[in-house]
Amino acid sequence: MPVLEQLTTVVVDCADPVALAAFYQHATGWELTHGDQDFASLSAGSAGSAGAGLAFVRVDGHRTPQWPDESAHLHLDFTVTDLERAVEALLALGASRPDFQPGEGHWVVLTDPQGHPFCLVPATPTAN
Repeated sequence: MPVLEQLTTVVVDCADPVALAAFYQHATGWELTHGDQDFASLSAGSAGSAGAGLAFVRVDGHRTPQWPDESAHLHLDFTVTDLERAVEALLALGASRPDFQPGEGHWVVLTDPQGHPFCLVPATPTAN
């Protein structure tokens, strides 16, 4: 029998929690539930929703992740309805598009304003 029942929050180490939360809040439309210089969090819905939230914690001396990197790092995946439109909108919000793009066009890797990689995956997979 599993001991863990539900994932509630993914916490991302960063240099500026408020700024990073603002980026993801604009990108997702999620609600800011807490924000100060050390910690900020977003919720996808009401307190009773089953979805996990995102949180950002300030780490002194945080080093910007590099993409690609041989080391194992956590990254986020988001589904999108229109991949090209989503990429354009996120770039306008401050994301960057690294040169290295694995997946043969089936998804797009972006990095948030503090360098964390995240993937955009079409809600309807592209044909081969």
